[in-house]
Parts: sequence; structure tokens; C-alpha cells
Amino acid sequence: MINYNNKKFRAIVNSKNGDVDNNTVFHYWQEGDTVWGTYKNKDIRFGTLLAKVKRSGELDMRYQHLDQNGSFKGGTCISTPEILEDGRIRLHEKWQWTTGDQSSGTSTIEEVRL
Repeated sequence: MINYNNKKFRAIVNSKNGDVDNNTVFHYWQEGDTVWGTYKNKDIRFGTLLAKVKRSGELDMRYQHLDQNGSFKGGTCISTPEILEDGRIRLHEKWQWTTGDQSSGTSTIEEVRL
């Protein structure tokens, strides 16, 4: 099982209908098969996520955030991990809004080593 505890990630690619950009920083924590995190950027005041690590290694995730306009937004996501040559984690994500237009998209985030 991949260890996500106290890891930071940054978005590198996102669909146009997403709120995440390359200035978004995610901070993940983990206990057993439970992963949770926080995130924000210039358009997102504060966001949280909660995921369960599936037997396949994928993260089955729910996310929500409050944007700068004061609107709540949320959705679901399946994140498929990839271990890069340098040992960092890359997550390939398929997500769908459960609020608003309920559109879907894809994104990729990568571990940032500070």
C-alpha cells in the first residue's frame, strides 16, 4: 500500500471545468486505508477530501470546497496512483461534480518534495 501520510501534491493538468490549477496545493494524511486532505488556491478558500484506498490501490474519494464567491462545490473522484522513477507519487484522477452542472473531467496531480 502506498503511504500518503503528510505528503503534498500540486496539480499539473486539469480539465477546463475544474477549479484546481497548478497553484493548488493538496496536503494528504493517512491512517490505514483512510486518506484525507485539505487544499486551496486563489479561487478556492478551503477544500477537504476523504478517500478510501481500494484493494486495487485506487483512491475512492469525495471532495468539497468553498470558493471565493462563497459557493459550496463538491464531487467524487477515482484516483489511480503511479510511482515515478524518482519515487514520487503521481495521481491520475477521473472526477465528477455532484453540485452545479454535474459535469466530469480528469486531472493529474504530483507529489511535491519540499
